[in-house]
Amino acid sequence: MDSPHGAAVKAENFGLKGPRGWAFRGIGVDAAPGSLIAVEGPSGSGRTCLLLALTGRMKATEGHAEIGGHRLPKRMTAVRKTAALGPVTGVNELDQALTVAEQLREGALLQRRYEGSVRALLRPRDERSAATAGRIDAALATAGLDLDTLPKGARTSVRDLERLEAVRLSVAIALLGEPRLLALDDLDLKLSDAERDEAWAMLRRIAAAGTTVLAVCSEAPADAMVLRTGAGPGAATTKAVTAEVDAEVDAEVDAETGTQTGTDTDTDNEDTKGADDALAEAGRA
Repeated sequence: MDSPHGAAVKAENFGLKGPRGWAFRGIGVDAAPGSLIAVEGPSGSGRTCLLLALTGRMKATEGHAEIGGHRLPKRMTAVRKTAALGPVTGVNELDQALTVAEQLREGALLQRRYEGSVRALLRPRDERSAATAGRIDAALATAGLDLDTLPKGARTSVRDLERLEAVRLSVAIALLGEPRLLALDDLDLKLSDAERDEAWAMLRRIAAAGTTVLAVCSEAPADAMVLRTGAGPGAATTKAVTAEVDAEVDAEVDAETGTQTGTDTDTDNEDTKGADDALAEAGRA
């Protein structure tokens, strides 16, 4: 029997500390391949830092995690190849100057250049073009984005997309590389209740097809495995998943990605600045 496509996500006492405090701490999870995982918490509680750490974009300073059999923080490069980012503000945003078609072509080109095999690159141009078009069509279908419904079809400017349409486009681009883990930030930001339901329905379909999904949100659906940030010890959990943070973090989490080295200092009275510091360190690396 073939093994599941998705990546198992495991963590024990997982934490990340910046020079002036903890971004998150005490995270534990044991999720099977194809799970739908929600990172729930208020803005500024370390949600984005946790997402970036679990996808190999930031280096944890405490505990360990394992993504698809790759142990963090030692094998960050391998995890980055396993996990694809959907929309993450300040890290993986759509180019507002492009059309939808241009954004899709750019995503396919980057995926082929950096992740494609040498054999695939040596195929005839027509064959490569047909394969790329097929991947794009499949990714759009999975993300639920019908280009014919857009004002100008594929020529619609990215800046003119509604929020949910932009999320679907970002997800489609992330799926072009057939990742084992798909990660999205601020899923429910600026979405109506109906749009939020549609977004979660899309992610359920992706998870049901075998890809593990990790999504940051303000309020998780009842059927998701939940990691909570900024809730403090003793917070309610789903499916025995625990997420404990020593102090709430009120800094806005929306900086650049990278590798954070961490500095162990004795400034626990400044924990509220931990998330900002961790992301700032990541940007310098």
